[in-house]
This record gives sequence, C-alpha cells and structure tokens, in this order.
Amino acid sequence: MRRGRPMGLARKRGPLMSRAWTGRGVVIAVAGVLAGSLPLAPDLSAAAVPRSVNVTAPITEASGAASAKPVPAPTGASTSPSGVLPVPDRALDAQLAQLDRLGLNEPDKAAQQLRVLLAESAHAAHRAHIEYTLGRVESSAGHPDEVRRIAAALQERPGGRALALVLLAEQQDRLGQTGRAGGLAQQALQLLSPECPTPQGQSLPAGCDARVTIQALRLVARAEAARGESAFVETSLRRALTLAQTLQDPNTSGLLMAQLAYNSQVRDEPAAAQQWLAQSWQLAQGDVLAMSRARMYESMVASRRGDRGLQQTALEEALRLARQAGARRDVAQIQNNLTDFHIHTDQAAAAVRVAREALPVLQSYNDQAAERTLRHNLSVALVLQRQFEPARREIARVIELTVGDNDPVRRAVQLRELGEAYAKVGQWRESLRLYHEERALSAATAQRNRESSLQQLRLKYDSEAKQRDLELLRRDQALKDQELANRSLAQYVGVGLAVLLGLSLVLIGVMLARVREANRKLKANQNLLRAQSERDPLTDLANRRHFLAVMDRHAKDMFTGALLMIDIDHFKHVNDRHGHAAGDSVIVEVSRRISAAVRQEDLVVRWGGEEFLVFARNVAPEQLRLLAERILFSVGQEPVQTAGGALRVTCSIGFAHFPLPPALLALHWEQAVNWADMALYTAKSQGRNRARGIVTVEAGDAQALIQIEADFDAACSSERVQLQTILGPAQPPA
Repeated sequence: MRRGRPMGLARKRGPLMSRAWTGRGVVIAVAGVLAGSLPLAPDLSAAAVPRSVNVTAPITEASGAASAKPVPAPTGASTSPSGVLPVPDRALDAQLAQLDRLGLNEPDKAAQQLRVLLAESAHAAHRAHIEYTLGRVESSAGHPDEVRRIAAALQERPGGRALALVLLAEQQDRLGQTGRAGGLAQQALQLLSPECPTPQGQSLPAGCDARVTIQALRLVARAEAARGESAFVETSLRRALTLAQTLQDPNTSGLLMAQLAYNSQVRDEPAAAQQWLAQSWQLAQGDVLAMSRARMYESMVASRRGDRGLQQTALEEALRLARQAGARRDVAQIQNNLTDFHIHTDQAAAAVRVAREALPVLQSYNDQAAERTLRHNLSVALVLQRQFEPARREIARVIELTVGDNDPVRRAVQLRELGEAYAKVGQWRESLRLYHEERALSAATAQRNRESSLQQLRLKYDSEAKQRDLELLRRDQALKDQELANRSLAQYVGVGLAVLLGLSLVLIGVMLARVREANRKLKANQNLLRAQSERDPLTDLANRRHFLAVMDRHAKDMFTGALLMIDIDHFKHVNDRHGHAAGDSVIVEVSRRISAAVRQEDLVVRWGGEEFLVFARNVAPEQLRLLAERILFSVGQEPVQTAGGALRVTCSIGFAHFPLPPALLALHWEQAVNWADMALYTAKSQGRNRARGIVTVEAGDAQALIQIEADFDAACSSERVQLQTILGPAQPPA
C-alpha cells in the first residue's frame, strides 16, 4: 500500500484519487432517531397496539428481513377481522402511550403502573398490548431477559407474533443492532400492513394497529438510514407521519417531523428541513420535554449544516428544558451531543468532563447504543488531549459494543473523526490507517444510497411509464389506420404517379438534403455536449473526464511531460468562516490566476474540490521550477476579492518531470499523478505556501519505484528521493 496523505490535511481520496468532503456531526442515535451517523436523540415513541396474525414460526432476535416498504395503522376500539387481538379504545391507547413515554426516563415507575393495569379484569381483552408496552418499558430500563420473556409470551398468543417481532426489534435497537432491528420490524410490517393501508381521510380501518405500525416503520427507517438509503427513509417516515396525524397524536407527529427534518438535511434539502423543524416546534409548544427534543433535532440539523453557533444555542436550550422536565436520560443524551460539540470546537477537556458526567447515567439504563456513542466521543477527546492509552481502552470498548451491528454509516463517521483527531496531534500512521478503512466504508455507503435513490425514482415513475406506453400503443394504432387509408387513396391516384415521378425525385433530393443537414446539426450538438461534459461548470476549466480522455489518447503506455498538483491552503476555513459563496469566488479566482500563469499549450484541470492539476507536455525540466514558482506567486501575491471583503489565499504545489531522472523508467500516467500528489503532501506537511518538486529518484527498476511509493517519507529521509523547495510569497501577520 502506498503512503498517501494523512487525514486532516485535505479532503479524503476515493478510488482513482476522487475527492469527497469530510463529514461532520456526531455518531449515532438511540431508538427514535434515524441513522447511526446522527447525533444522539431521545426515543419518543408512543405506546403500541399490535395486529394479530396466526403465525406459528418461532421468533429469534437474529431474525431478519429485507427492506421492503411498509404501510400505516389505526385508532378506535375495534377488533381485527380475524377477531384475535382487539385494538384498545382511545382512553386505554392514550394511557399506554403516556406510560410508554414515561418509561424512557422513569422505567420502574411506568412498569409498576402497567402491572397494575394487567391485574385489572376490565383490560383483559387488551392484555397483549399492555404486555407489549411493558416490554418496551423493560427495554428502556435495560432488562433484556425480561424483554425476551415478554416477547416469548406474546409469540404464544394467537395473533401476537407482530407484537413480539416489534418488541424484539426495539430490544435489538437498544443494543445498537440497527440492521437486525430493521429486519425484525420489516417482518412485523408484513403482518401489520394488510390491516393498515395508507389512511384516506380522518379514519383508519377496523383492526389496524396504528401505534405498532408506526414504531415498526420508524425502526425500518433507522435501518435504511444506517445503510445510507435516505430516499427510502423519507418514504417510511412519511407513512408513519400520516398514521400519527390520523391518530391526532401531536407528540408522535412532532417527533416524526423532526426526524424528517434531519433526513431532509442529509439529502441536502435545507429548505425542507427548516419547514419540518418549524412544524415540529409548533406541535411541541406547552410540553417541556417535547420542546427539549425538538431543540435536540434542531441542533442535529445545525450540526449537519455546519452552523456551530445555532448548534450550541439549540443544545443549551435542549439541556435546560430537559433538566426542567426532570428527564435524566434525556439530559445524558444531550450531554453526549454536547461532548461532540466540544470536540468540534477544540474544547477537548470540556468534552471529557461532560462525557464522564453522562456515562454513569446511560450505563444505569444499560443503553448500549448511547453508551457506544458516548465512549466514541470520549475516545476522540482523549486522543486530542494526547491520552492515547485511555483512548485505546475506550476504542476497544466501542468495538465490543459494535459487534454484530451492520451500520457502515456510523462506523465510517467514527473512523473519520478518530482519524482526524490522530492527524491533529501528529499521529500520522494511525491516522492514515483509519483513513483507508473509512474510505472503503464511505464508498460502499455512497453506492447503496445511489442505488436506493434510483430504485425510489423507478417506483415513482413506473405508473407514468405505463401510461406513456399505452399512449404510444394508441398512437401506433392510429398510424396503422392512417396507413390503410393511404393505401386506399393510392389506388385512386395510381394513374398520376407517372406524372408526379419527376416532382417526387426533386422532393426526395430536398428531403435528403434536409436529412444531411439534420445529421450535421445532430453531430454538432453531440460534439457540443461532449465538450460541455468535459468542462468544470464553476471555473470553465477542463475536468477530470477531459484529462482522462487526453491520457487515453497520448499516454496509454508511458507518460511523458510534467505534472503540477496544486491545492488551495486552508480552503475549509474559507467555507466555514466566510460561507460557500466566498469559497466559490476563491476557487474561480485561483483557477483564473493559474491559467494566466501557465503557457498557452499547458492543460489546466480542476481535479476536484480545491485541487487543480497542470499538465505541461513539452516543458523542459529546468523550466519546470520557474513554472511552479510563477503559479505559486500568481496565486498568493495578491488577496482575492469576495463579496465579504479581501481574503489572503495561498497554495501548495507538488511537481515532477517524467520519466523520473536519472533512470528514466517508464510510468503509467496514474502513477505519475500519484508521484505529483506525494510531492504535494510533503509541501503541505512542511507548512504550506510552498512548492516541492522531485529532482531525482534512486530507483533502478519498476520494483524499486513501487517500494519508494509504499513509504515515500522514508525514501525522502534516506535521500533516495531528492526534492527541491520553492517558498511562496511572504504573508502579512494574521
């Protein structure tokens, strides 16, 4: 494996050197939040009322199901058509919902009241739903054995399988096993959905178990989010919201709206996220705990957006409201997110203090998912304080708590944050190892997200496609009818064909001319589209696709010429402090300055993000240093003017002339780009605002070159690679 760039110096690199933005935000969520990559948030699910189906197959917590899309649920006192499990009336439904909510912070008190309800003969017909709610409360209390006992009892009841599946799914979710939880919930939805189609109007079908269906949908949405399938998350949550609104349940509706807000921000739809947050906050008015949780989600959306000021304000308000409500668990969960905030604002000591204050509370509830998040945040903070041995112990504990959980999104974020922390304190080897592991996970997650979005679009437009097919068939039939009519008409005008033959030949000539003109325009349009696809829309420079085409034509076997890899220094600070509009202005101006500094025959490519690549095919080795120096001073000599004022911008450059002297060994162009990138890495690691060029490489054959690539730093230290340095323009003090 070649030695690449440590995390924290620039953006991350995907296959064939593609770049992706560094993620931000905290790490996971407990039951009631969507995905493992989110900040921690509380479970607001209401009491459940399951659907009955006579199924005898045994249930285990390892059971799983595919992620098919579920359907919604009911209200009113009624009995399912099978007559097995009656749905509780509104009064009992509301009472169970209240006790379920109480159970999150005071499980012992809620369990005691539920056992009183079980003893009352008036509720004998709804005993299964009371037991199910008791199981949820026991899960909140961290009593997995009791949850399994209740689930086994529900499994023995006729029609109780759906309740048992959802209960076991929630238990798996509490243990941080999001993937298993989603599979069990999907099995439950297959039993619940036939009685709970999407509601039309203000009522639900008799026998529809709305609350259980809502909870199953939310668990499925969490599993989908953990797999990076944000399009499916939207569908599941909207179905659940429709049910909650039909139930006229503001608490559950507000929570689902807050979750939709976060998912909208994940999908880069900030306007939709703000609308959902506003509706969630409106529904929470008058309920201190609901207001705290609404503020919690607001902080999560702000974190995702990079608005640290709003994130801090929302977190502090959420913490104040949670303490006012006396909700110990909510307080600990908010402190968990506050720990992450301190980490991202360079307050490692405060992060360690808050994390150690919250950890005993979460452990008292045996909340492994929340504990895993908190220990991860604590490990990052300890690394930043250079307490590596305690950090390693916390990392090992996080890995223990993660065993069996298929949540690549959360794991990728954890690896990224740990890698950035190690890079920040100069532990480059550990940072590089974590970077490569995170890059593989992120690539797989992005692919799954793309596939789910495409599948969602196919489902959305399937009906329209069928309508278009029918319209095409109708038009085809009309054309056939017209063709028959034309044939009949041809019989009457056959005599005139001889007279019109000459005119027909003229018309054919005209048509051929028009066809040729149409083909010419079509080819011109194709060439224009091809050219546009190979240009960067922001800077109008060539993009990576154009560079690959050039390499395919001129450098298939052996690359010759010079490459200069250019990276804008501290570009992330420009975006964070001055906004993305200022960042775009900087990129455009830097691209203009680079283009002005190079020769007319040189190719300037926007390689990705804030990186540029210059391909100088015919430059002499002794002229390459002057070209690098000209670019360095052209970029950094004068400040860049933006709408917010002038910004000092510098760049770092790595450059080399190929074949590499003195052996002049043949290299593929991808290897050449990699050598220029390694030279750039040394320029950034030695302080930025400079260029580093490869002068000589002591390698007698291709194998020796590969060995040098594998540990470029060591090769430089041992002088097997000779580098020259060009310092950039002096910058005024900050």
